Amino acid sequence: MKYKIVLASNSPRRRELLAGLDVDFSVKVIPGISEGYPDGTPVDDIPAFIAIEKAEPYKTSLQEDELVLTADTIVVVDNEVLGKPADAEDAKAMLRKISGRTHRVITGVCFTTTKKQHHFSVSTDVTFKTLTEEEIDYYVTKYKPFDKAGAYGIQEWIGYVGVKRLEGSYFNVMGLPVQRIWEELKLFEC
Repeated sequence: MKYKIVLASNSPRRRELLAGLDVDFSVKVIPGISEGYPDGTPVDDIPAFIAIEKAEPYKTSLQEDELVLTADTIVVVDNEVLGKPADAEDAKAMLRKISGRTHRVITGVCFTTTKKQHHFSVSTDVTFKTLTEEEIDYYVTKYKPFDKAGAYGIQEWIGYVGVKRLEGSYFNVMGLPVQRIWEELKLFEC
């Protein structure tokens, strides 16, 4: 790799997924970065917008040989963005919304160096079976998915028992579309 990769994320899942590409990287997190977006932003553009915004605070401290990787993942059902739940009741309400339906998971990724910036998004359709109230209660109580968009982690129990179909990248649903990142990194370094 031409650049030293800096992953700007607290997510253990993103660290695990990026490590799976066998590329060296460090982790640096600047606290307090906003994950907001302007009203009226098209749903498909939200994750890339946030990923670009997350990169801004890193620009001033980047070295010439560094590439900062930022990302943001959202869950969309009926054109409604399901972010991270505020509490257990919010998590349960989100799971009820995706129960028995197909929703989209969109991850925006941004590469930033001292000289250029590149961003892209990856979308995956996920279909859940109809979840029972007992399944929803069990998952929220045991797994506390409050740090996950849409109130679930596909790699956890709810993914095992709930996901009927997936169209697109499984790893995207986990929070980092590593296959596409690999391809984009090769192009970015040319």
